[in-house]
Amino acid sequence: MSHPEVHGVVVIARNGDRTQSWQDPVSYKAKGTTSTPLGEVQSHQLGSFLRKTYLDRSSSSHIRGISTDLVDLKEVHVRVKVGSEGASVFDSATAVLQGLFPPNEKNRMTLANETTVVAPLGGYQYIPVETVEPVNDRSLEPWTDCPAFQERVKKIQNSDEFKKKEQDAQKFFRTLKDFVFGMPTTMENMYNLHDYVSTQLIHNKTYAHRLPPTYIEQARGFADWRESAIFGDSQMNGIGNIASRTALSSVLRALQRIAFNDDPLQFMLIETTYHPFISFFHQTQMVKNHPELKAIPDFGSALAIELRRAPPPDAREFLRFKFRNGTDSDFQTVHVFNHHEDIPLTEFIYRLENSVINSNSEWVRACRTSSATSWLGLPESASDVTNGNYMDIVLSMGLFFLVMLLCWSGSQAFKRYRRRNYIRLGNEEVGMPTAQVVNYGTEKPRLTLSS
Repeated sequence: MSHPEVHGVVVIARNGDRTQSWQDPVSYKAKGTTSTPLGEVQSHQLGSFLRKTYLDRSSSSHIRGISTDLVDLKEVHVRVKVGSEGASVFDSATAVLQGLFPPNEKNRMTLANETTVVAPLGGYQYIPVETVEPVNDRSLEPWTDCPAFQERVKKIQNSDEFKKKEQDAQKFFRTLKDFVFGMPTTMENMYNLHDYVSTQLIHNKTYAHRLPPTYIEQARGFADWRESAIFGDSQMNGIGNIASRTALSSVLRALQRIAFNDDPLQFMLIETTYHPFISFFHQTQMVKNHPELKAIPDFGSALAIELRRAPPPDAREFLRFKFRNGTDSDFQTVHVFNHHEDIPLTEFIYRLENSVINSNSEWVRACRTSSATSWLGLPESASDVTNGNYMDIVLSMGLFFLVMLLCWSGSQAFKRYRRRNYIRLGNEEVGMPTAQVVNYGTEKPRLTLSS
């Protein structure tokens, strides 16, 4: 095959270093974190690396026809997960974009009075991003508030394999107690243990000097095993792969847009946390040939999906996958579905189409939840309505109208009450007397009137 040209790229990036994160071992709801200067540097380095790879005309992976100096907002789209770890993910996306499209003095304009104005900070380029909040859009955080996923977590943690792994870790847990200061040393809590040790090792000099050798490697190994078991499902459409099943909806739509000649989109960035990486590697069967991917990716990691078009007479679209773990390595080409070369776009879509979750209504069914508070109550397409995918929303709307009817009935009853119990004197309403039962000691009750 001749060298195909890169026509566009979808990049899934993990946020950079941040303060300690804690997430519930079952629901995976996490407390807020903030990015650190180190994390911002990591993400900026990733952006610079992507610029050198895809925007430098001398690069073999240069995206054909893309604007390189000043960003063309029609060619670039950015989606940012702002649920768990939202602040650090958003800051990371900003830093990536700063490295991808650095300040440029060409970012200027001339006013009517012939005054030239250069954008702040030497021509800083402001690139809008689409923030994806789980309250409205489940595509980048589908694992929280998902009963089916929580059932899976509990099932795994009750499995013999999990219990055996926890037994194997007991010796390590006994020695780790002195370095986690009261945190539960269990396999169930392994992600939080690793995150605490890792965060302290990076940011706490005293802690770093005390931590014995191999402790961070052991903590990382057990955490990798647990998260791979939770977020990696052997079934392509299994609930364990839900993190990538929803994210792939954005990926496939972007690839189809890039492949369409009349659509200007050429670069899409999805900034997120570690969860969809693990699921994607399992769902696309990358882990079969690359078992090292059964792990939590480092901060600043990126998976690039390149759409390459072969020269005529073939002119088909192929996908090439490249993974960069952290900021200290180069892209490594990895293969999906046991391919040993680029995969046709059509085959990739065909293999995945029955497992991808394309809408919030499909997420509701996959999670086996009837909650109507996690999505907007409007159809996302006409086909969703005709296919009957919005039964839950219809029921919710019915409940809404029932409440409105009850409120209307109550207001009518109140009006009738006023007509019966009030008389109008001039411009003033006076309450009519009402009957009360009064009982004085041993006397028989008698009626009195009171205003």
